[in-house]
Amino acid sequence: MSVEAAPVDEPVSSKAPATAKAAPIQAAIVILGAVGFLYFARPVILPIFLACVGSMTLKPLIRWLARWHIPPALSSALVLAFLVGAISIGFMQLGHPALAWMNDAPQHISDLKRKAQKLFPRLARFSQAADAVNDLGAAGEGTTPPASVELKTSRVPTFINWTGTFLAGSGETLVLLYLLLASGDLFLQKLVRVMPTLHDKKRAVEISREMQQQISNYLFSVSVINVGVGVVVGVGLYWLGVPNPAMWGMLVATLNFVPYFGPVAGISLLTVVGLLTFDTLWRGLLPPAWYLLLHLLEANFVTPVLLGRRFTLNPVVIFISLMFWTWLWGVPGALLSVPILVSIKVICARVPAMSSISELLTSESNSILDNLKLLRKPGILPDPTL
Repeated sequence: MSVEAAPVDEPVSSKAPATAKAAPIQAAIVILGAVGFLYFARPVILPIFLACVGSMTLKPLIRWLARWHIPPALSSALVLAFLVGAISIGFMQLGHPALAWMNDAPQHISDLKRKAQKLFPRLARFSQAADAVNDLGAAGEGTTPPASVELKTSRVPTFINWTGTFLAGSGETLVLLYLLLASGDLFLQKLVRVMPTLHDKKRAVEISREMQQQISNYLFSVSVINVGVGVVVGVGLYWLGVPNPAMWGMLVATLNFVPYFGPVAGISLLTVVGLLTFDTLWRGLLPPAWYLLLHLLEANFVTPVLLGRRFTLNPVVIFISLMFWTWLWGVPGALLSVPILVSIKVICARVPAMSSISELLTSESNSILDNLKLLRKPGILPDPTL
């Protein structure tokens, strides 16, 4: 009599749940690794990013010069020489008063403290009371504090190292920018050649063209707006009697390239300048009030009209991107935050699998009723009238 063995149930495979749990961990590890790489490889990656953004900005101009039968190598050299010359002349003309103002910063701080005590007597009495308490505490100890030994270090080597690093990075960026502009569409042709299908080739060309057009239009429009704001601010400061109005106008135009943080820094700086220049509080607040008024007009009327709805990015996403890239790369990262965000939006809008990310980046939104009308289709939402 043979006894058949009872079938043993095979254990249910747990590979699928384990894989599903490991996927977010792997994605987090990849993201953290990429952030660490961008942070520690900043001396190499940052010039590449700056050159790529500059290339996308200037490519339409190079193509326009090519219609006049000017070779890309020559037109790239002419454009870069003009830009470098204009920036150098501007800094040479306005750099001397800026350096003089920075050298007198300790005196400005003491003058600002004295004027603050004059304008706000209660604050002055509170400061005097705090100093008196400190003096009583020092007298109550009855001991002579030990002599402190101060180790003075020269700042010249640090300044030389910083200047050398800045010049080296600027030189690398300019050389790479010239090579990208002079090469024309070589990299795009190589990218199209390695794409496997015709659909992918068309998509790569469309993404590249749209990124160049979007970033070029954005930076050109923003540059025109900021230069105009700087000129109007400088003219207003001249009529108000603020010294070196051209320098402050140029500084305001430069700070305006950084969203949110730039205008706040400009208003704070002009507040200090106004309080140092004028004796009364209301006159001292006129320079920052003038810049604040122009900034509100520019942000709410001029920029939306010129840029239109092509750059409708989510303000929350812009602020988060600004914080991230400023932490990662400092001031250059703050300047690159919006162009990088525009590039990401273009790529996500062209790739169907990433369309949800593009929707999160945009600030366009329908009302709740419009969304319900879109969703009220057979099999999606029931009709509430039934």
